[in-house]
Amino acid sequence: MIVASFLVKDLHLDWRRGAAWFMRHLVDGDLASNQHGWQWTAGTGTDAAPFFRVFNPTGQGERFDPDGDYVRRYVPELAGIEGADVHRPWELGDDLFTDRGGYPDPIVDHAAERREALDRYEHR
Repeated sequence: MIVASFLVKDLHLDWRRGAAWFMRHLVDGDLASNQHGWQWTAGTGTDAAPFFRVFNPTGQGERFDPDGDYVRRYVPELAGIEGADVHRPWELGDDLFTDRGGYPDPIVDHAAERREALDRYEHR
């Protein structure tokens, strides 16, 4: 749901693009379950009420993986960062990532994109 929320509500992509990608790559993909999950997240399904739920990917990581083990496992360049700092590497300063001039900022401002997504839902 976090990936779906990010693609649909932060990047404003059509939910069908994410659903199609996941169906191609899931080893246990179920068409009905996949489509329903994406529609639910996008607020376009039979239960469209949760359109206002916009998951903060950083906040979700801090809440459900407070020590950052998942991030360190799948993002090798962050494997050496200890504790919760791994969730906000762009705030750690350029000296930790001197070989690349600092860690890149997030690709979007989540707060701004959340507002944009909610505005789009309110004005359709």
